[in-house]
Amino acid sequence: MDAQLQPITMPKWGMTMTEGRLSAWLVKEGERIATGQEIMEVETEKITNVVEGHVSGLLRRIVVEEGATAPVGALLAVVAETSVPDSEVDAFVAGYAERAGAAGEDADAYPAPRLVEAGPHRLNVLSIGDGDATPVVLIHGFGGDGGTWLFTQDALAKDRPVHVLDLPAHGGSAPTVPSGKLDELAEAVVAALDALGIARAHLVGHSLGGAVALSVAASAPDRVASLGLLAPAGLGGEISSDYIDGFLAADRRKPMKEVLSRLFADPDAMSAEMVENVLRFKRLDGVPEALGAIARNLASGGRQAIDLRDALAATQAPVLAVWGEKDGVIPAAQADGLPANIKVERVADAGHMPMMEAAAAVNRMLAAHLAGADR
Repeated sequence: MDAQLQPITMPKWGMTMTEGRLSAWLVKEGERIATGQEIMEVETEKITNVVEGHVSGLLRRIVVEEGATAPVGALLAVVAETSVPDSEVDAFVAGYAERAGAAGEDADAYPAPRLVEAGPHRLNVLSIGDGDATPVVLIHGFGGDGGTWLFTQDALAKDRPVHVLDLPAHGGSAPTVPSGKLDELAEAVVAALDALGIARAHLVGHSLGGAVALSVAASAPDRVASLGLLAPAGLGGEISSDYIDGFLAADRRKPMKEVLSRLFADPDAMSAEMVENVLRFKRLDGVPEALGAIARNLASGGRQAIDLRDALAATQAPVLAVWGEKDGVIPAAQADGLPANIKVERVADAGHMPMMEAAAAVNRMLAAHLAGADR
């Protein structure tokens, strides 16, 4: 491929993504772009995400217009200087699909998730990446699943294995939570580490998953290389009972959409498919009862029932805490007053899902945190 002609293509995020809708170009044809610059918005089945450019140069040709849907890997635009003749740009566009297919027929291949026996639990795990760096385990929040890490897993798997774990009674895992207590969920994570043959891992947890990760660090510190806590539960009093109670009660599309919109600073970023997926999950046998048990142990009357501030203060592993400044579920003010050794990052214009709402920025924070902890 001519180095003077650089493609911008439809990204692939997660196992199930086969296409994306190019909802907006943030730059115009004929403008110069830089690596890391936000250049377009792409809508997936879960959320609309801003995509940063991976090359620098002149945006010479936009191939796919706003509002169009394109398969993963499709050519969306071409970056080339004015010294490249139009005829060469035309030929590049015309032949791109054939060349890309010849370059990697297995480009769409993606590992399948698997069920692992983790003590009394059967947990759904998706593992990608290799390399010698310490593995990462990503743990979602209450009512979520591995899709929480749609934009995160690939980004962190450049030099290490990254495992996405569905907690008991979530995603593809079996609804086995006799008590629903935090200790039970933490024990399930430790059992998963055993089942995966992981002696020590970086744990990255969101919301309830952050509390689970911190609980693992307290009970099995030798298994934890570092903690990445994204809008974690357990570090303050307030929590949105409207969200938790509404999530448990909603059984139709409209009320569930209203509940899930509380997760995002921009509710319009959430897709209809996300709402439908959550409703299908809640209809599975045993799930409503298991979620109710977990919720009762998590919070009551708008107050968190777990307090992990002492556990955080005692943690010896490096810790990164990330909050969206517009979090409407667990307020970002809970980041105030954390121990001085905890690195705190706040994400402007993000709500309770910063790893989805500001994926590129949060991925950079996490990558830097992991690299520092590995030294």
